[in-house]
Amino acid sequence: MRKLLLSAVVLGLALGFGTGASADPVKKSGTVTYDIDLKVADGAKTANVYLPYPMSDKNQDITDVKVSGNFSSQGVYHDVKTGSYYLMASWDQIKEKPKMTFSFHVDSHYQKGKALKDVQAKAPVDVAPYLASNDYIPADSKHCKDIVKTACKGKKTTLEKARALYDWTIANTYRDPNVKGCGLGDAIRTLTESQGGGKCADISSVFITLCRSAGIPCRDVFGLRTKGADGAITGDFHCWAEFYLPGTGWVQADPADVRKAMLVEKLELKDAATKKHTEFFWNGDDLFRIALNRGEHAAKLMGMQGEAIGYFMYPYAEVDGKGLDYFAPKDFSFAVNFKAD
Repeated sequence: MRKLLLSAVVLGLALGFGTGASADPVKKSGTVTYDIDLKVADGAKTANVYLPYPMSDKNQDITDVKVSGNFSSQGVYHDVKTGSYYLMASWDQIKEKPKMTFSFHVDSHYQKGKALKDVQAKAPVDVAPYLASNDYIPADSKHCKDIVKTACKGKKTTLEKARALYDWTIANTYRDPNVKGCGLGDAIRTLTESQGGGKCADISSVFITLCRSAGIPCRDVFGLRTKGADGAITGDFHCWAEFYLPGTGWVQADPADVRKAMLVEKLELKDAATKKHTEFFWNGDDLFRIALNRGEHAAKLMGMQGEAIGYFMYPYAEVDGKGLDYFAPKDFSFAVNFKAD
């Protein structure tokens, strides 16, 4: 147990979390609060704000949800096309600066997964949507199929193929600190125009696309990965991946965090520390994670007049039908804070 705790602390330090990213479950609970304070021009008439609505699952318990503000109406909805659950608040006639607060309590119990079991069965029907190809996850593209053919050569089982694609993603991408936010989440752009460079949304999209190309259901998890200390967590948004393994279920994999650790520690692929990070972020970990949304890319939610958003993780807002830049929270403006139990 002491070795596990020390491992988590060291990895937490490498990723910039401090010792808050320990294996101690007592420190992985508290209240997350979004404060939305829209910057609108004089004469603005209407506004809509959309926030991912987190759900309880085996890895987290979400309770004590609260919503307040000067909006005209608000409600929780489910987008069938992407699978996203979201909170939408509307201002039908702006009379004063639009403001709202959304908060929830989270008890996160993400942990290292148990031994993986691959029964070599067909994946159930309800995970079939996570094999689909789209503009952001182009699983049916020749480029990605050629990569899979090379990376999975000699691999027979689902587990062997998933691990080979995880290793390939780590070896053929890198974290680019100059990318805005978490990136665009466009796999082909990351592999071609960006030559493998990107942040978590980009690197995760590569792994997810390759898994789907190989016939392995795989999906994004859009959320927060935080250190659990009181204060601002607006910069703690993070994306990771889950692939479906018959006999086990959904398995967490985070190649983007491996590449982040490599950047922070100035590591090469051959370094022993890289191998430790690679194993730590395969099949789950016990860092403080909060899943906000597992919806597909290109969300066009109810009432949206602008273009579909690449992925739905950040707060999104439209004023008079024009989308605001969620990569610029101060201009938007929104802030996310955490208060530990």
